Amino acid sequence: MAGRREQIARARAEATGARLAGQALPSGGAWVTAARREALARLQALGLPDRRDEYWKYTDPTTLSAAEPIAAALFDLKGEPPMFHEMDRLRVVFVDGVFDPAASDDLALAGVEIERLATAAAADIHWARDLYGVLEARGQEPVPRSLATHNTAFAEDGVLIRVTGRTEKPVSLIYLHRAETSDAVLHHCIRLEPGAELTLMENGAGAARFSSVLEVEVGEGARFHHVRAQGRDHERRTHTHIFARLAERGVFKSFTATVNGRLVRNEAFLELLGREAVAHVAGTAVGDGDFHQDDTVFVTHAAESCESRQVFKKVLRNGAVGVFQGKILVTAEAQLTDGYQISQSLLLDEDSQFLVKPELEIYADDVKCSHGSTSGAIDPVQLFYLRSRGVPENEAQGLLVLAFLAEALNEIEDERLAADIRNRLEAWLARHRPA
Repeated sequence: MAGRREQIARARAEATGARLAGQALPSGGAWVTAARREALARLQALGLPDRRDEYWKYTDPTTLSAAEPIAAALFDLKGEPPMFHEMDRLRVVFVDGVFDPAASDDLALAGVEIERLATAAAADIHWARDLYGVLEARGQEPVPRSLATHNTAFAEDGVLIRVTGRTEKPVSLIYLHRAETSDAVLHHCIRLEPGAELTLMENGAGAARFSSVLEVEVGEGARFHHVRAQGRDHERRTHTHIFARLAERGVFKSFTATVNGRLVRNEAFLELLGREAVAHVAGTAVGDGDFHQDDTVFVTHAAESCESRQVFKKVLRNGAVGVFQGKILVTAEAQLTDGYQISQSLLLDEDSQFLVKPELEIYADDVKCSHGSTSGAIDPVQLFYLRSRGVPENEAQGLLVLAFLAEALNEIEDERLAADIRNRLEAWLARHRPA
């Protein structure tokens, strides 16, 4: 057994060395250089993930950790308007991971300080010193997340946002994919001061291989709303991480819609550290064919009277694969916890798969926690009812799929954003109806 463990450790070290060969840490000032060096040391100690890791047994990370990305064909939107195009928002555009100033708006916004990581990294001291890589490092226990550590070490750009009040409009991060072999690494840090409020939107494919880390600190009584729509370029491979910590009465709400994508892995690590904090993380995924989408979530309740919700719905067909791994950890101090977790899939044929690992770990004795997971086909009784009212079969299936996704979509507080995503999902269903 010891020999086997040594063999596995050696193979992991070799794979990590191959990934790091030829990669040099980006240059920068004292604060970011220290953070990057610490991340590199963590990465070398952890090693990159492989299929033998407990939380990677359902998803093969090989193409995410390989030295070079696999080419991804570009997707033609054919005149389709961009996501959220009708909303007044501050746009920050990255093309294959490179900031595009011509396509972006002026970064000035009342109540908010917005700065690019590439600019802030030149300074010797910055407020992001206490956040960049700090939450990611906290998120390495009890489950290693070494792809996020790689991001912290090697990301050269992203946005640093400090919110001091309630913003007049959302900040919209737009990720465009223009090169078939692009390999983008972006790292964002957001600090909401007490009582502040921000809506952050993200959309787009990003790159052939896209790595994103979002670190969020929610101050006392602050509110953070996050809505993400992952792009339609089907050949892309994406891995994202969200790390957040919440102070007393802080609110964190995040929703992600995934449509297409050869391999998409979204991870979230949330810590509720102050009384009456609220954390909701939700998502929908619709996939057809060679589609593999993985949501892995870890929520820690470490204070009294906190609430968390995990709501994930996936619609799969033609051999598509959906994964959900979600855990609620309640520490002994976290009395009066309210934790809710549900993951469900709708399989539109017998070839698709939904792989789940729901977990509760509770050390407090006055809590209300539940988790549930189901997988099934469209209800034939409901389908018959709609058919009997004159609705064509394909349209009836579409209506039932949208009804299935509704609980997750209801987690989006802004109805304008919810309506845009709902319309895109409806259009996807129309395009993928059987002939």
